[in-house]
Amino acid sequence: QVQLVESGGGLVQAGGSLRLSCASSGLPFNLYTTAWFRQAPGKEREFVAAITRNGGRTYDADSVKGRFTISRDNAKNMVYLQMNSLTPEDTGVYYCAAVLSPGRLGAPNEYRYWGQGTQVTVSS
Repeated sequence: QVQLVESGGGLVQAGGSLRLSCASSGLPFNLYTTAWFRQAPGKEREFVAAITRNGGRTYDADSVKGRFTISRDNAKNMVYLQMNSLTPEDTGVYYCAAVLSPGRLGAPNEYRYWGQGTQVTVSS
């Protein structure tokens, strides 16, 4: 059974930092491109960042460039999202997702496996 489990969310003041983690099990993690998406209340799920299966390349949404960093540790079957300089606009549920052969990295429907999400709330 494939599982992706996010952790690390919480409440933080604007300008603060959080580090999200995603633990995977039940799949050959080092073969999967992984990504973070987020969804704010009343809005569609949006792409945040992605990382190739060997960690060689990363892709960031324009809204998080220079503030967020995606990374992975294949030995531990983990992917991370370091979030700095948080703003209230970063508030939402953050999801980890994985896909074997991605088409469009930023398209949620490309991803086969999803975690349950972790809430991030940034206060002003």
